[in-house]
Amino acid sequence: MEEPLKQPGKRRLAREFAIQFLYQYDMSGGELDDALQLFWLTQNEVNDTVRAFATELIRGCCANRALVDEKIQKCTEHWELHRIAAVDRNILRLAIYEMLCRDDIPPVVSINEAVDIAKKFSTSESGAFVNGILDRLKSDLPRPARTAAGKTV
Repeated sequence: MEEPLKQPGKRRLAREFAIQFLYQYDMSGGELDDALQLFWLTQNEVNDTVRAFATELIRGCCANRALVDEKIQKCTEHWELHRIAAVDRNILRLAIYEMLCRDDIPPVVSINEAVDIAKKFSTSESGAFVNGILDRLKSDLPRPARTAAGKTV
């Protein structure tokens, strides 16, 4: 029986897989479906629930990449997108996609997850860099930062 995705760590794990895929896809490109299929073939012992959530995040992030990249450009006034470290760029992409397009995820959750993932997968300065960009974007969101859609604190 599959474990519910709401258990602590399951969503984090799915986000980590999504970041790994987005980084790989950013570096190599290709057809999204083919790249996803190959990626999942190389991941052992991933349960279906984690895989499904990660795939949902990946597809959404890729589908909204132009919008997300535009937001990154606005929040990083003096940095061209290609100059941002690839890992950080893709962590930002996923978090911003969640903040803009996933009403079921409170923006502060997306920010906290992104900062923690940046600390794990990138440099010692990446957590602060990612936090600064996402915090700047959070103030422009047309929804509460601490709640999901339809929920109150």
